[in-house]
Amino acid sequence: MSQATVFRARKIITMNPSRPTATHVAIRDGRILGVGTLSELRQWGALTVDESLADRILMPGFVEGHAHAMEGMLWRYVYCGYFDRTDPHGRIWKGLQTLDAVLSRLKEAEAKIGDPDTPLSGFQFDPIYMSEGAFGRVDLDQISAARPIGVLHASGHIMYVNSKTLELAGLMRQGINHPGIELGKDGLPIGVLKGPEVYMPVGVHAGFNRSVTDTDEGGLRDFARQCVRSGTTTVTDLAAQLEDGTVQMMLRVTSESDFPVRVVPFKLSMGHSPENLINRTKELRDQTKDMLRLGHIKIVADGSIQGFSARLRWPGYFNGSENGLWYIAPEQMAEIYRRALEAGILVHTHTNGDEATQLALDMLGPALVAHPRRDHRFTLQHCQLADAAQFRRMKALGMCVNLFANHHFYWGDEHRRLTVGPERAERMNACRTALDSGVSMAIHSDAPVTPLGPLFTAWCAVNRITASGHVQGEHERITVDEALHAITLGAAYTLNLDGEVGSIEVGKRADFAVLEGDPTVVDPMALKDIPVWGTVQGGRIFAANDQ
Repeated sequence: MSQATVFRARKIITMNPSRPTATHVAIRDGRILGVGTLSELRQWGALTVDESLADRILMPGFVEGHAHAMEGMLWRYVYCGYFDRTDPHGRIWKGLQTLDAVLSRLKEAEAKIGDPDTPLSGFQFDPIYMSEGAFGRVDLDQISAARPIGVLHASGHIMYVNSKTLELAGLMRQGINHPGIELGKDGLPIGVLKGPEVYMPVGVHAGFNRSVTDTDEGGLRDFARQCVRSGTTTVTDLAAQLEDGTVQMMLRVTSESDFPVRVVPFKLSMGHSPENLINRTKELRDQTKDMLRLGHIKIVADGSIQGFSARLRWPGYFNGSENGLWYIAPEQMAEIYRRALEAGILVHTHTNGDEATQLALDMLGPALVAHPRRDHRFTLQHCQLADAAQFRRMKALGMCVNLFANHHFYWGDEHRRLTVGPERAERMNACRTALDSGVSMAIHSDAPVTPLGPLFTAWCAVNRITASGHVQGEHERITVDEALHAITLGAAYTLNLDGEVGSIEVGKRADFAVLEGDPTVVDPMALKDIPVWGTVQGGRIFAANDQ
């Protein structure tokens, strides 16, 4: 038996009500041997005291219940986002507030590409902030009409492409009839492709692989760097194709002695029959390891609210836009739910609009009658417009919810002004209602849609402040303690990992977020500003500055 190591800290916030704080934690073989005082822990026998974290605060390692490993890979493309953003290597990219600024950055990048056939790819663009309005192939043709160009929307649900890309995909023609392909007055596609089903076959010509939702080795390593910088020790890859080559790479990389984060990928249902999906997920489940937890399913029901592709109930979009897109047929969702319940497979379902949420509730109810499971933990992801009645139904069905708290800051003003209007914007991502309804809740970043940073996500849920400084839905605010629970035990519960991570107590994994300040005593407005020193993962120390 190996000798235990004891970390001393200024304060340890355990998230364990039987011993909420401590000064020392003992670790043996990557697990927590005990939490308390040094004299208590010495009773376990010989141990080594590690003072390297003595001036810092330890919390359970943050659990990000909705992110995408593609975040690490996307930084090879041109950043076109509105807000300043830090890449995996610590460089800060200035946000672009006008369409001209976006086109200028793309032009600069295009000028550096030698091969005329090499695509130009951008990401994180969102025209909702910009007064110029429409954006599509005509704009991108200004950069190059000969080189294929594609720019991914910030939501990940829309792609903008130029004429060359459409031509290579066989779409630069009239007569196309698909709700995800917008047409101009001339009957030709305008270069706005809505939904992965539409844009992924086109995106391959613009530098985006068909498996753009997957990552590669370099992208996975860069994603892990961002996890350490944010205090995250368990992270999801919540919509991956998980092809054989990718899975083998992830198994190899995550098993390395210096890989710093546990990854929980979910198999994307899109493109599979329910029967094949379940069979493939069972195969993946058989390959699961401690640092790569396989065997779960992600369903996407609709698109994004800010991209006007989410499905909203009456009265629809505030600005009169047509309702969004369905990504799955009701019958297919129902069959996946039935088969997954029968096989004991966890399913998370993306529902941005309240009509999509209603569909998921309506499909899960009969599935549970056919295959009852008391502790299924099926989770609605985003679920941004759910009302109180829907939360009550989630509770009755035993569902969990993972709310997109970051949306208040990044798109709150636009939701109030344009997408759903003042009243519904006040109830978006209703954390208070979820908790008061007894629904198990997590909150998330959806990186790369918004930056990975659980303390920032907690700040958003506690304060509900938009980018302009407006408090949006004061009645839906939650306390700091509730927000910290949501980014630790709350998220772990939705992943069926709360018996292993999410709190600092005997027997659990020795996974800690190492902070420079105490989130339980700072002003709630300062929660997002607490520096993250690094992480401890399975007893191994990772400093953010070393990433």
